[in-house]
This record gives sequence, structure tokens and C-alpha cells, in this order.
Amino acid sequence: MPFAKALWSQGLPQAPAGQIPQPAEFTLSPEDDQFLDELERASFQFFWEQQNPKTGMVQDRCDIRGGTPGVVASIAATGFGLTALCIGEKRGFISRTEALERLFPALNFFWKKLPNHRGFFYHWANINTGERVWESEISSVDTALLLCGVLTCRQHFKHPAVVQLADLIFNRVEWTWLSEDTSLLSHGWTPEIGFLPSRWDYYSELMMMYLLGIGSTAHPLKPDAWNAWKRLTFEYDGMRYIGSFAPLFVHQYSQAWFDFRGKRDKYADYFQNSVIATEVHRRFCLELGKQFPNYTEDLWGITASDGPKGYVVWGGPPAVGPIDGSIVPSATGGSLPFQPANTLRVLKNIRKNYGAAWSKYGSVYAFNPLQNWYDHDVIGIDTGITMVMAENLRTGFVWDTFMKTPEAQRGIQLAGFVKY
Repeated sequence: MPFAKALWSQGLPQAPAGQIPQPAEFTLSPEDDQFLDELERASFQFFWEQQNPKTGMVQDRCDIRGGTPGVVASIAATGFGLTALCIGEKRGFISRTEALERLFPALNFFWKKLPNHRGFFYHWANINTGERVWESEISSVDTALLLCGVLTCRQHFKHPAVVQLADLIFNRVEWTWLSEDTSLLSHGWTPEIGFLPSRWDYYSELMMMYLLGIGSTAHPLKPDAWNAWKRLTFEYDGMRYIGSFAPLFVHQYSQAWFDFRGKRDKYADYFQNSVIATEVHRRFCLELGKQFPNYTEDLWGITASDGPKGYVVWGGPPAVGPIDGSIVPSATGGSLPFQPANTLRVLKNIRKNYGAAWSKYGSVYAFNPLQNWYDHDVIGIDTGITMVMAENLRTGFVWDTFMKTPEAQRGIQLAGFVKY
């Protein structure tokens, strides 16, 4: 049985020649493209219907079995919701006028009314009022997800009012306050205890946050912040990659917007790193198929999600959480550009053969066919990462749009990335 081991070294991930399929060699068939179009349309519908048109806030989760609508919005899901407006307008799901009629009040609300602290927003907020809920933290990474959506809208629509509001929202963020007296950013802050003790110190979804901070002109992080966090190298089945003891999504979220294709810093090619990490996760799940026979070439993928016994942070390798045979469709959906053929195979199988795992918004959060358990909820960030990565696989639209922003270009340059 292959096993994973962590190596305390830093360097370019490598794998034996021929073992890792190269995404550039993959061509979407008309059937593939039609499937992804339907998937994107369904995903977009979540953000269109689960967004408050007056505040721009997007529901964290929606019970597709007909439960009572909730009032808890996720600032991260809202970032995906803003990006959905760009995709929806480009794809013709909505008109430019309809998109701007949603975007204007949203940006105005974020700038004038949504509670913030030094430009950072609360993780969870009331979808109707914006007020903090669940005593949640001022969240650094969730604010970064929102900002990626804000900048994408600014670049795509180029409307003077959108540009002005987006600049105000982004430039208000005090990255230097968040780093306090070190180069490592804090996970967040609360009025009750101040800074949270945890720091963004290991490879994860943190890349977008550091690059946005370095790319800021109003309150920029020092470029050395990019070198402050650790890059732990793992090895599995002869393949080496930078990772963490964390679920697969850590390899996906930053790359929904930041395009690392064909470029690298002094440590790694992070796009290829995610290609390898996805392949490793696929093989890990297939190995688990000896214990959970539903894990096959047609059905694999686990990342943090609900499960039959509640929410679980699971993944691997090495195994994280009490893995029980559950499937999380966004694990493959979020890796569509990294492993197109393998992830499409899974998503098509779910759509065709697991009707209870599909809804008008695409896949449910998670399901377990071994236990005949199917989640009732669709989650904003999971739907969002699947939608954005589907579009990036098809056209690279979100990548191309976001990477034209001065903030992204400045962050990439100052962090030391070079094309190769």
C-alpha cells in the first residue's frame, strides 16, 4: 500500500515522467463542454437565487429539500457570488444590465454598511442586515475570497461606479495591521479576544491572501511575507508535492482566481503542484476502495464537508478525519483544470447515477452511497469553486480577467514569480 510521508524540505515538486496527465494535452469534447455548461448554469442559479439583491450577501448553505430559508450569509460565498455575476453575464445567463443591477447595491452595501474592522469583514453575517452572527471572527481568508470577487467584477465590467467602489473597498483593507509584529498573517480577530492565536504559517489556501496583501498599494505587506510561510513537501507513491495535513480544497481556492500556469517562484510551480496533489488524492481514494468499495475510478474525492455524523474535516493522504466512504463532489469539481479527464468522469457519474446527490443547483454538499445518506444542503463555497473551475477549464475566463488587475500583477511580481 502506498503511504504518505512528510519531508522537511522545500523545492519544486517532481513526479516520475509520464505518471501525471498534463492538462494542456486534454481537449474537451462537445459532450464535455455541454455537461460543464449545464453545471455552470446550475451553479450560477444558486448564487442568483440565494443572494439578497439589496445587500449582495449570499447564503452560506441552502436546504434543497424545502427547508426554511436561513439568514446566515458567508462572506466567502459572497466573493464567489460576485464572480458568478461575471460568468453569468459572459455566458448569457443574465444580461449586463441585470448583472449591474445586482452589483451596484452589493458594492455600495459592502462599502457603506457591512460591518468591518480595518477593512476586513466578519466570516458570517445576517444576509439581510450584514450584522455579525454566531460571534464569528473578522476573517482574513474569507475577506480575501470576497476581494477576489470584487476585483474580478471591477476588471470585467469596467463601469466607472464599479471601479470606484471596488477601489474603495480594496484599499480600505489594512494588511499591515493584520500582520501585526510578524510577517505571518493572523487567521482573524474578534472584539472579545483580539487577534486569534493561529497564524497562516503553512501552505494552504493562504496564497491568495498574501499575494493580495503584497499587491496592495494602500497598506502593502512586505514582499518577504511570501517567504515567511512554510512549504512542507510530501511524498506518495513516488510523487512529491507541497502540501499540508489538510483536505484537498487547500490546493484549489487560491487558484480559482490566481493563474499559476507556466510560472513559478523560487519554490515551486503551484499549478503543477495541484495537478500532482489531485492525482495523489485520487490514488489515495482508490487505495481506500479496498475498505470502501464505492471508491472507484468513477467515484472518488473527499474534502472537508458534512457527513452522516456531522461536519468532518477529512481528506488525505495521510488520512485526515474518520473517513467512512463519503463523497464530496466539490473535491473533484474544484480540481477540474488540474485533472480534467479524471474529474469529469466522476462528476458525470454522479449526475447520471446518483440522482439524490444532484439538485437544481448542481451537486449536494456530500453523500455516502454505502450508508444511503444524501445531504440536504448545497454549500455556497463548494458550488462556487466548482463553477469557477469549470469556467477556467473551458476558457480560462476568470483567470484571464483577474490576472489583468494591477493588484494581482503586482503581487505576483513582488513575490518573485517568473514565467518559464
